Amino acid sequence: MDLFQLETFLSVAQTGSFSAAAKIVHRTQPAVSQLVRRLEEEVGEALFDRSSRDGMLTDAGRVLQEYAQKMLNLRREARASLEELRQFQRGTLVLAANEFTSLYLLRVLEDFRRFCPMIKIAVQRSLASSISEQILDHTAEIGVLSFRPEDSSLVSIVVFRDELVFVVPPGHPLAKSKIVNIRQLGAESFIAHNVVSPYRLKVLEAFKRHKTPLNIGVEMPTIEAIKRFVAAGNGVALVPGIAVGPELARGELIAIPVKELKLERKLRIVYRKGGQLSHAGRAFLKVAESVGSTTKGPYSFQPEK
Repeated sequence: MDLFQLETFLSVAQTGSFSAAAKIVHRTQPAVSQLVRRLEEEVGEALFDRSSRDGMLTDAGRVLQEYAQKMLNLRREARASLEELRQFQRGTLVLAANEFTSLYLLRVLEDFRRFCPMIKIAVQRSLASSISEQILDHTAEIGVLSFRPEDSSLVSIVVFRDELVFVVPPGHPLAKSKIVNIRQLGAESFIAHNVVSPYRLKVLEAFKRHKTPLNIGVEMPTIEAIKRFVAAGNGVALVPGIAVGPELARGELIAIPVKELKLERKLRIVYRKGGQLSHAGRAFLKVAESVGSTTKGPYSFQPEK
């Protein structure tokens, strides 16, 4: 039993004529009669009273008519729903990012919402170390990472270039310095993130290379907490530049270049290689590419080979 058989059966039932139904479904009358006979053989019941000239349905025919109409209605609804997806009228885009990389999403999602206002967006807060796994096991469709994933089954696109920034409160003795060196930081009390990352290890190596102690007085779980603690005069910190733009603009924090410390952080969009992205996922990539090509500054859209 297929949908065309049911459609043909309903045409006969509604018109009361095999010849009229044949015109509706664009088949010959003998072809329509044969389809109905096959359907009757399949259900094991006569569907039409052949002694009637107006194609009267049997009891079995009336039962099948009800269910056949429901099935065709469901097909119509399914087609309409798929068309809504194609037109970005429904659907959910699931993204995975950590506290830092989610800051990149703010700018892109602003444009995406204007382009696809009916698409629901779910940003899952994840550890950077688990984002690749989430993408591969389909827990999330797209992720944002600050390092290149090792798994070759993931596509990686550089979308933002950031740097670690040394920040102090406005009243700090170094606040008016145009530049400092690592040795000047040996006596400072640093407020650090309590999640180990490749960049933290690079900072430790740089201080060790210059034979300078890195005194971490306090570790905190979020960048937001670190910023507030430093602004209140409780120490200094090395934080992503993208995370402190508003505080620097308001004068709540002061950024000072460190001569020996130039650590660029590349943010990447990642997704499954060869995987079929949803309509919303493909639209998100197009918006990210548009932001990278039209927005001045650190935004980009450069696939990595």
